[in-house]
Amino acid sequence: MILFGILVFCLVLGIIIGLQIPIAIPIIYVQYMSIGILAALDSVLGGFRAHLEGNYDNVIFLTGFVTNVLLAAGLAYLGDRLGVELYLAAIVAFGVRVFNNMAIIRRDLLKK
Repeated sequence: MILFGILVFCLVLGIIIGLQIPIAIPIIYVQYMSIGILAALDSVLGGFRAHLEGNYDNVIFLTGFVTNVLLAAGLAYLGDRLGVELYLAAIVAFGVRVFNNMAIIRRDLLKK
């Protein structure tokens, strides 16, 4: 439970610091950033879910995190080069995974 408290504290601290630093992202990179953030969120929630289930592995988390972000950015870039909005497919896929992970995390926390 102490780990969860540290996790929540760091998350809140990161949000506060992020809101205080003015960052302007050029409009041409918005697709890439949005899909990268969604892929990263999917990985973080998957890691938290694995922690709750008792089978968390740091190597799997880190490789999954990097792979998800690179795959999502690569899909967005490939779609951009082809003139097709492939980033929408990644948004749907990662969006479904985020909601699925949140549902499982919620159930696990309510059972405990």
